[in-house]
Amino acid sequence: MFDVQLSTACAQTNITPDVLKKLEGSYTATPAEKALRNAISNVGLQKMAINQENAGAKDLDFSIEVKNTGITDQKSSGRCWLFTGLNILRGRAMKKLGTKNFVLSQGYLFFYDQLEKSNLFLQGIIDTRKEAIDSEMVRWLFQHPLSDGGTYTGVADLATKYGVVPADIMPETYVSNSTSEFCGHLKRKLREFGITLREKSEAGMSEKQLEALKVEQLQTVYKMLVMAYGVPPKTFTWKDLPQPSLKGSESERVFSPLDFFKTYCISEGEDLNKDYVMLMNDPSRPFGKVYEIDYDRHVYDGHNWLYVNLPIEELESIAIASLKDSSQIYFSCDVGKCLDRNTGIADLKNFDYDSLLGTTFGMNKKQRIQTFDSGSTHAMTLMAVDLDGEGKPTKWKVENSWGSASGANGYIIMTDEWFREYMFRIVANRKYCPASVLDLLKQKPIRLPAWDPMFSEED
Repeated sequence: MFDVQLSTACAQTNITPDVLKKLEGSYTATPAEKALRNAISNVGLQKMAINQENAGAKDLDFSIEVKNTGITDQKSSGRCWLFTGLNILRGRAMKKLGTKNFVLSQGYLFFYDQLEKSNLFLQGIIDTRKEAIDSEMVRWLFQHPLSDGGTYTGVADLATKYGVVPADIMPETYVSNSTSEFCGHLKRKLREFGITLREKSEAGMSEKQLEALKVEQLQTVYKMLVMAYGVPPKTFTWKDLPQPSLKGSESERVFSPLDFFKTYCISEGEDLNKDYVMLMNDPSRPFGKVYEIDYDRHVYDGHNWLYVNLPIEELESIAIASLKDSSQIYFSCDVGKCLDRNTGIADLKNFDYDSLLGTTFGMNKKQRIQTFDSGSTHAMTLMAVDLDGEGKPTKWKVENSWGSASGANGYIIMTDEWFREYMFRIVANRKYCPASVLDLLKQKPIRLPAWDPMFSEED
């Protein structure tokens, strides 16, 4: 709380009549200002701020582009992280299945995401049962029992543990396409369960007994999830990949979700955690360091978000190497900044709010992170880059999950200037990272709390 002093000696700490008069004098009500005010109040800021000098036709050609797998639509849900991860995996499955029309079920993996996050929260309450309820950690847990947002580590841990299924096997439901209402009820129930666990602990219940009670609570959670998303299959029948010796023929085969994942979505021996590196461009912290965010995971026994912080030039170099090898990349950014949603162009010059509002917005990337003005908000699939004659990137292209009617036929095209300011994370295969970056992973990670400014689930 601020210590508010009302003495005349500190009058400038308050908006006094004299101060208010001075503020009122900043608006002179000239004819031009009146016209602007009228226009803004009728059509809104963004339309008035469109920079006509930058509104011409854009170059949509790319020198390096990985073939897309088709646009998906997360609708009114915060599951961009899941759509992005599964879009990358389905590209691999499509090659092996020899099909151009294939989608993995988001609903299947999301069911287990919500179940695992429920367990993560409840076990976290048990682990912190000795702490005061108003301690920062306990307070954070009750504020964030679960959400529909997430990160790459969620895709990796969930797919590795539960496998995947085709969309036809477990289709989307109304609730999975519009998650907020059900998530609100589930969060309320989890908070109720959490406070019960703390009260039972205070009454003398042992840790083993608390964990047994937690399993009973998770039975209720499971039943709620079934009502919302359906029953996840244990096995299913699917047409297998045509055999080279039986050209044109197809055979049906019974799969478990884990068998399907291992057969069609990863290479033999591939590990979605160990073989991939999370890279961040966070100028608010020293580069060349490894950071881990506590509780930034989906599965209790899974992996926290662990990343190497790199200068933007090094991160771009790794992204380019991956795209040159026809490998799409999990990518996240602050998508809403300077984005023209009608054209799908993300460009720092799209809008001129400075001229419209008569001021400047001058914070750099570091300052925006430190003041919570910017952070990673949305995950997409990085699939193309355009290089100039010197091999430097000029623009980038991502496959989005807002449906084909959004942006540039479902894609977003970013200038490199925008990319440098609002891109935060990529996930790259280790083989595209130089030895100097892999050596950094030998460091002991710097552990950051769950409420750190850079903690943000992509939605």
